[in-house]
Amino acid sequence: MAGSRFRILVVEDDPRLAATLERVLAAEKHEVEVAGDGHDALRRARERTFDLVVLDIMLPGLDGIAVCTRLRASGAIPILLLTALGGTEERVRGLDSGADDYLVKPFAYEELLARVRALLRRTAPSDYLRFADLRLEPASRAAWRGARSLELTATEFDLLRHFLRHPRQVLSREQLIDAVWKGEVESDNVVAVYVGYLRHKLGEPGLLHTVRGAGYSLHE
Repeated sequence: MAGSRFRILVVEDDPRLAATLERVLAAEKHEVEVAGDGHDALRRARERTFDLVVLDIMLPGLDGIAVCTRLRASGAIPILLLTALGGTEERVRGLDSGADDYLVKPFAYEELLARVRALLRRTAPSDYLRFADLRLEPASRAAWRGARSLELTATEFDLLRHFLRHPRQVLSREQLIDAVWKGEVESDNVVAVYVGYLRHKLGEPGLLHTVRGAGYSLHE
């Protein structure tokens, strides 16, 4: 994973610790955003796509357990919980809420980075991305539907690759613009246009679906 750049959301209400976490993760070449409370974290997760969430349990208002439960219900994003409470009951409660790993404060930053690397390895793209009878090879930028090779433009490939990395998850227009177009588009309907292009090239049965008022989803 050397040289990889992942987008990480840090949810921590202690400004000093949040700043330190941001600095440590950024030093590993990750793109880091910081949310100071649970509601801000959920808002950011709706607006952007993250590869990992580092989430403190003790948050004002909406606590980390509630945030974790809601994040897990909306997708398969890896979640690393941080807490000062290290008892067995607290660990079980955190893992049962959907967290993938658990780190007790105070912790060594080397251990934090090791756990982050382990979680990102689990979800890093393999040589091929597959869903139903779709197959993409990111290295060669080749794609197939069953035995049929797909002729995709660079943008179409990037969009389909993003859907394949988040199967069965509803992705908003804003999330797709951020991930595929890096937030810069000339037309408000660019996502709908390119989803239409992909639907035509993928053919039947359809795999790209519109979720009215929410976005688009890749599912059977």
